[in-house]
Amino acid sequence: MELGLGGRTAIICGASSGLGLAAAEALAAEGANVAMFARRRDVLERDADRIGALAVRGDVTNNADLERLVERTLEAFGGIDILVWNSGGPPAGKASEITDLELEAAFELLLQPAVRLVRLVLPHIRSSEAGRIIFITSATVKEPTPHLALSNALRPGLTGWAKTLSRELGPEAITVNCVAPGRIDTPRMTELYGADGPPPEELAQIPLGRLGTPREFGDVICFLASARAAYISGTTVLVDGGSSRGLV
Repeated sequence: MELGLGGRTAIICGASSGLGLAAAEALAAEGANVAMFARRRDVLERDADRIGALAVRGDVTNNADLERLVERTLEAFGGIDILVWNSGGPPAGKASEITDLELEAAFELLLQPAVRLVRLVLPHIRSSEAGRIIFITSATVKEPTPHLALSNALRPGLTGWAKTLSRELGPEAITVNCVAPGRIDTPRMTELYGADGPPPEELAQIPLGRLGTPREFGDVICFLASARAAYISGTTVLVDGGSSRGLV
């Protein structure tokens, strides 16, 4: 299937590892110009060199870094067609034990910078022939996960804002979607479960019986960013191996 991504320009946040890196690799493989944004300079530059992307070091919680990301992308490629928002996940924890500082930090990681970055890129995406905004969220927006209270609380807020944005931008042929990963084989699994990853009893709860691969996730990002997905907007696409029990 021809996706029509050659020559289009994408910004990918959180692109030095995990789901952000998977999105960057998949888009670059389709011929897109990719600007990779992340905090870890050595890892970021290594992978950007490997896939032929632009590396921009920075932190999503720093507004000046976000402004520099947009400026560097425009200098390198002359425009912005696609934004893939990704900021990683907040620490695990129980709902009854969340502190004020943890709540503020989660808001500043998961929601506030997404709104800021969209505001920065929107004038340029409006100039694109096929603007795409994609938010990487989590399967927790469909079915809250025990001990991930901060993610359960903040990611649905981002999803609601994205849905509102999709209705505002639809008349301009700009699509806005969320991609909600379940258990994908990334460093986040090690962070949550330790070096051995999810135990067999948790893997058994996934109908496909395994973790998803980063490339399987990246391919979904590519499709939503493509011309083939021009009539898909305002939705959340689960990539979870069938784990969600919900109907929608």
